[in-house]
Amino acid sequence: MDARTKILVVDDDEVVRLSHLRSLAGARYNVEAVWNGTEALQAMEQEPFDVILLDLRMPGMDGIAVLKAIKDRWPESEVVVITGYPSLETVREALRLGAHDYLAKPVGPDELIKAANSALTRKKWALHRVRTEH
Repeated sequence: MDARTKILVVDDDEVVRLSHLRSLAGARYNVEAVWNGTEALQAMEQEPFDVILLDLRMPGMDGIAVLKAIKDRWPESEVVVITGYPSLETVREALRLGAHDYLAKPVGPDELIKAANSALTRKKWALHRVRTEH
């Protein structure tokens, strides 16, 4: 993908953040990482990201609240939820709120890159549709 594509990793686990950063940087993405929801929203205020890889269980603001805030303020950004505590309830809630995908940890580099690519493809098609409708 294009080097201008911006991905934000949001996870309170440093090992997970570093692993995701390494995997996505190797796929030539512009990647940043933050450790909680408040920092994620602050980063989005600076310059919205194309894709957000979002953990659900974090100190302070949980992932569902962050997802809701992102989709309210930056609906064109795609969110992939990645959690170590998957449940049918959170899958339904995340998808209802507009998450593009929902993955259970551990997520390997190939699966991570595939999810990011899929989210970017969806974003590009949505932007294309908006441009051609006007």
